[in-house]
Formats: sequence, C-alpha cells, structure tokens
Amino acid sequence: MVVLSTGLEIAPDVKTLSDRIGIGLDKYRFIASSSFAPVTTTVPGIYACGAFTGPKDIPQSVMEASAAACAATEKLAPARNTRTKTLDIPPEKDVVRARPRIGVFVCNCGTNIGGIVRVPEVVKYAGTLPGVVYVEENLFTCSQDTQDKISQVIREKNLNRIVIAACTPRTHEELFQETLISAGLNKYLFEMANIRNHDSWVHADDPDSATEKAKTLVKMAVAKSALLKPLWETDLSVSRSALVAGAGLAGMTAALSLAKHGYPVHLIEKSEVLGGNARKLDHTYKDENIGEFVKKLIQEVESNSSITIHLGTSIDAVDGFVGNFKTTISNGASPSTIEHGVAILATGATEYKPDEYLYGKHAAVMTHLEMDELFKNNDHRLENPENVVFIQCVGSRNEEHPYCSKVCCTHTMKSAVSLKKRNPNVNVYVLYRDIRTYGKREDIYRKAREMGVLFFRYSPERKPVVAQKDQRVTVAFEDRMLGRIFEVEADILCLATAIVSNRDTNFAQMFKVPTDGDGWLLEAHQKLKPVEFPTDGVFLCGMAHYPKPIEESIAQAKAAASRALTVLAHDQVKVGGFVSRIDERLCSGCLGCIHVCPYGAIAFDTEKKVAQILQGLRCLRGRMSFRSSRSHGI
Repeated sequence: MVVLSTGLEIAPDVKTLSDRIGIGLDKYRFIASSSFAPVTTTVPGIYACGAFTGPKDIPQSVMEASAAACAATEKLAPARNTRTKTLDIPPEKDVVRARPRIGVFVCNCGTNIGGIVRVPEVVKYAGTLPGVVYVEENLFTCSQDTQDKISQVIREKNLNRIVIAACTPRTHEELFQETLISAGLNKYLFEMANIRNHDSWVHADDPDSATEKAKTLVKMAVAKSALLKPLWETDLSVSRSALVAGAGLAGMTAALSLAKHGYPVHLIEKSEVLGGNARKLDHTYKDENIGEFVKKLIQEVESNSSITIHLGTSIDAVDGFVGNFKTTISNGASPSTIEHGVAILATGATEYKPDEYLYGKHAAVMTHLEMDELFKNNDHRLENPENVVFIQCVGSRNEEHPYCSKVCCTHTMKSAVSLKKRNPNVNVYVLYRDIRTYGKREDIYRKAREMGVLFFRYSPERKPVVAQKDQRVTVAFEDRMLGRIFEVEADILCLATAIVSNRDTNFAQMFKVPTDGDGWLLEAHQKLKPVEFPTDGVFLCGMAHYPKPIEESIAQAKAAASRALTVLAHDQVKVGGFVSRIDERLCSGCLGCIHVCPYGAIAFDTEKKVAQILQGLRCLRGRMSFRSSRSHGI
C-alpha cells in the first residue's frame, strides 16, 4: 500500500466565484487577508472561513466559522431581534402513566459503524426487547431528513420513549432531544447507546464481538428508557454583560467584539497596561507592524464606552452559573463584585526562560521577544553583526514541555530575513531539529534560504554547545551531512524558546474549567466546541488555550465572542433536567456533601439543620454535570 499525503488547493470554480464577486486572492488562490483581520476579505461585508483562508484542520475551521459570524454581525447588531420569529413547539404529551412504547433507531453511519457492526442484525435483535414497538435502521440518523422522519414516526406510532444507537451523546444528545421536542415528547424521555466510540471504534478488528456488544448496549439503553420519567427545566434571567479575563491581543479583541454588539464588558487585566505579549512583538511574518496595530486596538478599547477596564486587578472568587455569574475582583483596594452572564478567559501564556546556552549569563544570548525589542528600538547591535545564530526548540519538545510551540520556526525565519535585509553580509545560522513553517509560512522559509541563511540540523542527543568568548559566544554544532563539528563566534545567539502556560490552577478551579497536563486550558471538544468549556457560559481564546500565532488568536477571540453572544442575546436561559435532591429524613447535617460538591450548589439550612440544594444552582449544576454523573444516579 502506498499512501499519498497530498496538499490542499482551491478548486477552479471557487476561483471563478471569487473573481465574480471581486474578492482578492493570494498567489495560491486562498483568501488574501491581514493577520489582524483573518476572516475579512478585500470586499467590505464579505467574510471567509475554513480552508478557503488557507490550509487548516477541522478545529481551526470550526473556530473561524464562529469568528466570521461574529465579524459579519458586528455592524448588524442594531437590527438584532427585529425579524425574530417564534418557533411553534407542539404541546407536550402527558406520558407519565402510559405504558412504555419504545422506539429504537439504529444508525449505520456508513463505514463508521456499519463497516464493523452488522447493523441489520442489531436492528432485528432490538425488535425482540421488552417494550419495543418500533425499530428502524438509518444511514445517517443525525441528518435533518432523518430527524424529521423520526419526529413523524414518533407521532404516527405513538412512541413515548426513544432510544438512538449511534455516536456519542457528548456531541449528538442535544440534537436528538430537539427532535423529541418537535414531536411533542419531553426531551428527557430519550436514551443513547454509543455504538461508535464505545464499540465500532475500539473493536474494529473484531466484527463479531462488536456486533454482540452493540446488542448489549442497545439492550441496556432500552431497559433504562423504560424507567425514564419526564423532567422539566427552569427559566432563569440572564445578566446581559460579559467579563473578559486578560487584556492581551485576544482579550481586547473579544471585549471589543462584544461591545460592538451592544453588550457591556468588564475587561480584567492583572498588569498595569493593556496589550500583553503583543506589546513585545515587532512584525508578523507578512511584515505587518504589530506595534501599530496593538496601539490602535488599545485606543479603540479605551474609547469604547461599553468597556470598563480594570488594570492591576486580580480575580479572587467566582460564583454562580451561566447567565448569572458573580465575580469578586480586587486591585489593592476593597474587593468589588461584578455580575455578568458570560466569561471569556484570555489569560495568555509566557515565554520560557531557559537555564542553558548561557542565557542570563551573557549579553549576547537572548530570546525571541528580547530580539524583537532590538528590532523595535533599532538597537546598535543589529547594525553590523558578523555572525548571528538561532537555536530552535529550546525548552520545547522535551520531557518538560513535550509539545511544539508552533510559532518559533516562523519567528526565526522572520528575524533571519530582517537581519539579511538590514545587512546582506551578515552570516545567519539556524540550528534546528525540524523546520515547521506550516501552511503559507513556507514562503518565508524559502525566502530565508534564497537570501543565504544557513541551516544545520541537530539531534536532541547532540545539542549545540555554547561557550563564552569575550563579547561573543562560541557555538559548536555538528554538520550531519559532513560529519564534522563546526564552531561559530556569534555576536548574537537567539534562542527560540518554548511558550509555556501560566499553570494557574486556582484560576481554572474558580471558573470550574479543566486544564491538560501542561497547564493549557482544555476545551469541551477539540473539533466541535473549540472555544467552549464543559462549564456553560465560560469560553476561551488566545494562548491560554495553546501556543498560536496572532491571526489565530484574533480569530479565536472573535469566535469566543460569537459563542458568548448566544447566551447574551437571550433574556432568559433554560436550566434543569437531571438534578439532585436532599432527603431531609436521612440528612444528619454532617456537611460532608457541602465540602465535596465541585459546583458549590449545596448549602446548610441553619434552621432545619440539614443540607439544602441552592435554587438556580440546583438546576444548572445538575445539567452541567449531567453527562459525567448520570451513571451515578445524580
């Protein structure tokens, strides 16, 4: 077998469409856009997202879609709700006393499930289970046509419990619950059997066992569905304002987008200035002036009356839930409380400070941000250096930080090209493990080679060796092609160091959001919810998520604002469903449940001397923890 890993290109008919509407394209026929407006085309009012803006994977495509929606609606904000239509929802059937009439719908999902599991056999088996009165196989159960058909079948067959054997409820449960609502059934009379993630994906080499397991999963779901009872949700008001934590490039962009949509924003920054890491950067790889853009963005934020800026401020405590958060902040004075409906976390990241290669011990050794300061200040050290050396992956892709920091290679190429433009005679050496100038950034790598930048590959086992030599440093490295050791006396040694997370676990715990093993904020779903958390009403963007370039941070900030608007645009939010309750007859008042509740949804009734579930939090926290705790009967 030979597998060809082919590149991405724009189809000719897309090029024709672009020419017809006047959208500017680059030489590769992707959208021509600025790093500071990544989803904006050359035609005002027309926006782009996904692979049309450049080669990218699914998470960034989904994120850019939300960003484009945000950008497109900023100028339409005054017209919001002027053409709103109310969805006609049929009255809900009373099935409390009715005998279970269970309908089972098994998804083939093409090769995803049907390529392993013998779906017709599972369908036939489901028809023999107690309480099942209707069984059907669907090719793609999540498609709109199939959902409309299921809704019709529910009404025609008078079904009052629904089981769908398909993909994960994490991504599809709410979709199918809407189908039940459209058919007049309570949405909690629904159960899913995950025969994809829990079966076909993990037993792809054993169709017989996968088929038997699918039967068992369906049998379990049917048995549980017969015991389901209707549950109801509670309407809670929404505080139609936002809190943005972090006033770097991403935080300011998100705050400004929300403000342009007409919502008040509290912008919290722990330092005394706006701008974050972007203040230290020089130019993008497209040679766009970052400093000028940041200055303009700060002016826009400061002049917007809907944005309240809190500098030198820390977040001390967070309480509440989606639509009704209360956050305590302080800036050295008395603490104050902010009420807001949503929160966007854009707390950024930090440049790694190494303890190798004489960093901090010799003036010639510096990091990327420190070298950008030289460029911004036209430092005399850049006038006539003889040799400049870059060492890549310093502090990255090792045991401490196993990930790639994504922007370092492009940053090095940009700095190397800038040095060559200033002084064509300077010798620039790049010592690398792998060059990862992805996508259209490959152009600047080729440009660096054409300008005479020299590249030498090293292995982690044989790193370059740096020694002090008066005002210079000596860098010794192996030329793997010649099998020889070379030494260069460098006037400047620039270390492409890792970008590391702030690892503020206390901050993450306040908002009840997860982090991964490296301290990065962890989204709810990498592909389907790239800017959302499992905690409703809290969103993320920028380098607090993972290392990313400017255009991706800006697009993600607009995407986070777009998702936050789905909450702020409503007067009320529905919460409820699976909730816990206190049996006061058995409560001894030991406070044990209060101490361990991760959501702070339990308090102590001092009069009755028993625990009590907090109203509002009771419904919401039960819903937010539903998927993780449902098997425990909560």
